[in-house]
Amino acid sequence: MIRTLTAAALLISVALPATAFDTRANAAYVYDLTTATVLLDKNADQPLPPASMSKLMTLYVAFEAIERGLLRMTDELVVSSHANSYGGSTLFLKIGERVTVEDLIRGIIVLSGNDACVVIAEALSPDGTEGGFARLMTRKAQDMGMTNSTFANSNGWPAAGHRMSMRDLGLLATRLIEDFPEFYPMFAETEFLFDATESANRFNRNPLLKLGIGADGLKTGHTKEAGYGLTGSAKQGNRRIVFVVSGMTSSAVRAQEAEAIVNWSFRQFAQRTLASGGQRIATAAVWEGAEPEIGLVPVDEISILLPVLADTEVEAEVIYTGPIQAPITAGTPLAQLVFQPEGLPQQRF
Repeated sequence: MIRTLTAAALLISVALPATAFDTRANAAYVYDLTTATVLLDKNADQPLPPASMSKLMTLYVAFEAIERGLLRMTDELVVSSHANSYGGSTLFLKIGERVTVEDLIRGIIVLSGNDACVVIAEALSPDGTEGGFARLMTRKAQDMGMTNSTFANSNGWPAAGHRMSMRDLGLLATRLIEDFPEFYPMFAETEFLFDATESANRFNRNPLLKLGIGADGLKTGHTKEAGYGLTGSAKQGNRRIVFVVSGMTSSAVRAQEAEAIVNWSFRQFAQRTLASGGQRIATAAVWEGAEPEIGLVPVDEISILLPVLADTEVEAEVIYTGPIQAPITAGTPLAQLVFQPEGLPQQRF
């Protein structure tokens, strides 16, 4: 049978729901990494043209190849005529030029180099072509749980079927931050002077990096079809958020909206401790045991994210299937702690 226990000891002072952020973006997604809480979801699962934000997938595959020893930052790759053929934002690479992997990666992150993406793609592609690499990107995205992403090229150049959802971009950004901490600081670089020469393409287009609001990545994007977008992240204190916006009408509007989202995410929500690690929060009935019940204890601290507008009391529930058959080994998972904050998704621990 199913036993549901209200854990009265978990009554805490929290807040009424924050007002949902009224974004001007056509699609948006905001995710708090620290507590695994979705703060904003507007058309987040709709596949849309991602423009240069899809370069994050090229970077993920490249970082993974470096960690696996298939590529080194000091390796020099040769620029093909196909890589040289791309317009838009580029490093102005010349056919036959040899460029280090590190310069190519920085050129993608900071300067959004379309040509740099293709050089990386051709080096890692199963068949040596950008198309083959795009198919690899799609398979990798599916393996990562990105269910609304399909790639036709390595750099987000407008192409039929080249699509990503805002939730997928948020997941990809999260994985870049968590899987590659040694590479992530490059996303905060504000300029990159490739080959030590003056260039029309020198500065990072991320408008938040110099605002002092904790922003430290990741990638802007813009095409006529996609509008202006940004996949970003910011950290304040021990909290980190990832956010994605798409379909803005100008770079100025993108900058304003992204800054407003970061401020809203940190000012309108606060992290609260629901239960401490090792704290006995409830009991469960035991069948054929020396004692009639057993204490239920979280291994680690359980933190939740809540709006901060006004105090009220809420309850969490402990749910388990019982009575639980003895003998029971210490550390065995037995129950779930369920919390349903008003206006936010249900959280289970």
